[in-house]
Amino acid sequence: MMPVDKFVLLVLESARIEVAVLLNELTYLKYEYSKNSQKDDAINFSTKVKVNFSMKLTYRTPEYDYDNEEISISGATESIAESEVASHPKKQWDDDCSWAEWYSAEDPVKGFELSAIWGERIFEENLEMAEVENASSFDADSWLIHPVVSPYMVDDSIGKFVGFASQLQLLVKAFESSTEAQFLEDFVADTSGQDSSKSTVTVPPPSVIDRVMKDLFNEEVGNSNHVEEENKYGRAMKGAPSDSLFAQFCLHALWLGNCNIRAIAILWIDFVHEIRWCWEESEQLPRMKNTSSIDLSTCLIHQKLHMVAICIERKKSLSREKGTDHAHEDGTSNSAVMLHAAEAFGNAAGLSGQLEWDVLSSDMSAFKAANPDAVFEDFIRWHSPGDWVSEDRADGYSGWPPKGKLSQHMSEHGNMWRKIWNDALALPVAEQRSLLDPIREGEKVLHYLETLRPQQLLEQMVCTTFKSSADILNRTTYGDFKLMKTKMDQLYATIASTLKSLQGKYEISDLSGDLKQLCQVFAHIEKLLILAGSVHQKLSDVPRLSQTIFADYFNYYLPKMGTSLESFCYEKEFTAKEKVGMHERDAVSNLFPPPTANQSWRKVLSMGNLLNGHEPIQREIVFSVNERISNGHYSSPTPLCTDEHMETHRMYISGTSNDLWVAFSVTSWD
Repeated sequence: MMPVDKFVLLVLESARIEVAVLLNELTYLKYEYSKNSQKDDAINFSTKVKVNFSMKLTYRTPEYDYDNEEISISGATESIAESEVASHPKKQWDDDCSWAEWYSAEDPVKGFELSAIWGERIFEENLEMAEVENASSFDADSWLIHPVVSPYMVDDSIGKFVGFASQLQLLVKAFESSTEAQFLEDFVADTSGQDSSKSTVTVPPPSVIDRVMKDLFNEEVGNSNHVEEENKYGRAMKGAPSDSLFAQFCLHALWLGNCNIRAIAILWIDFVHEIRWCWEESEQLPRMKNTSSIDLSTCLIHQKLHMVAICIERKKSLSREKGTDHAHEDGTSNSAVMLHAAEAFGNAAGLSGQLEWDVLSSDMSAFKAANPDAVFEDFIRWHSPGDWVSEDRADGYSGWPPKGKLSQHMSEHGNMWRKIWNDALALPVAEQRSLLDPIREGEKVLHYLETLRPQQLLEQMVCTTFKSSADILNRTTYGDFKLMKTKMDQLYATIASTLKSLQGKYEISDLSGDLKQLCQVFAHIEKLLILAGSVHQKLSDVPRLSQTIFADYFNYYLPKMGTSLESFCYEKEFTAKEKVGMHERDAVSNLFPPPTANQSWRKVLSMGNLLNGHEPIQREIVFSVNERISNGHYSSPTPLCTDEHMETHRMYISGTSNDLWVAFSVTSWD
């Protein structure tokens, strides 16, 4: 009889023979040895023993093989030149994500682990065991999938993750420092005689500032015509639209020189210089509309820049050759825009009211010039249709002039509109005096921008940057993840509530704590959203599975999303697994593309059970033998009428391509 230890050694050294079959033999051997040892009988290897078997195979998705990235060069088989490699940068996982323009996030989902499980079944022969050795994973009873998340998604310590939230914390620090000087130029001045805390701040070199200016004032960008989907809390934040010129300035400042107050001051001074150059050269401001009324729900700097864009366009239009056919429409439109601008910036009392009458008189004069035979009623039908009451006739009359009457308001004695109509001369817009001087209004705006106090700049930057960062993240494609949508709505509501204090009188020392807490909330939701985007990107073909996996992580991460400023590190690992449906197996198997040439030569050993050419990273097998209690060594001295079974032998095997662990247990009858 072969000693058991020598048999185990034989198992480990026999690379030519299938491991599971040998271990099955080992189970038979130990079982027969235990039954015959007390009888001193030879072991009967021909005895058939029913061995229970179950198996779990664990696969790990391969990492992207950058070494095998193919660059198509027709007719070339030699090695690629260094310059050619440089022109084909490696593609990052988030290149198509909304935040990729500003930073590249580490992929929170490092891969997936797939467990293929064969439930318990009974084998009597080694040949049956050999078939399972090379069985397809698609034959398994069930599949379980588990995302392998990055460590920074488990440890929520501040500073572990670099994204919008981490930079917003730096912006809040700059906001706290904004009261240290009255003018932005003071932060740019020579710091050799100042304390070390101010003199050691990171200042971007001129070349970096130049690159930022070129990006902000890129002629190819053009005017901002993008209409983004506005969140219901967006207007309450008093920030600039995320695609506007000032919002882009804020986002660039967020990543410049660690976003310190000195770097912001340098960038702002150069920014205003570029604005003045555009003004003096009558060059249209990029990323700004030059039509429509000014949106009073935005920050004041954005309104001022909108005013400059309007004044530039108005200044250019005055120098163009004016045509009578289109002068009326264009002129009245520009006048109305200038009127709204004057109202927005709080001119002297009564000015906006006077401007309103002047605009109305201008419209009436132009209307009379274009329509010499027109009467007051004709103008009302064109300019204010709501003040014209039509009369429906039974005979279907539709001739000219249309039948109707003025509204009661317009019919009153001494109506101001009729008085202005009677006094208005028939003059085309081209011959009328401009209601507002675009040169004077534009210079007033530039003076505001050039003398802006640091605290006024930073408070508007805080509002705009929080809003724009949230807008960018909100463009992420993450499928129908309702939990994520709810969290984004909560983030907008929290931002709007916190930033509301900036619209009135406040003390920075009282507000800084709330802003830091807001940064922490932003960081949690930003991490969740990036994970949602990664999961959706990888499992877009199995939406049910992607939603369930995200919900599992959401519930795991939720306790970490407290409102305390303290950071907690949890030791608990994310271990949730989800069952893969039979109809989802094909899509999940696509996560395991066939091995590349580089991956193939690295693997010289094979454990069998390949999935698209990939072997499992771990194989776990359990053998067991059950016996009736009323038989053999386990029977009671008193005869029992029972068919109850008990597990008498159990072997657990865990194997990888490099290691094999075996554990064996026998139930004693002593």
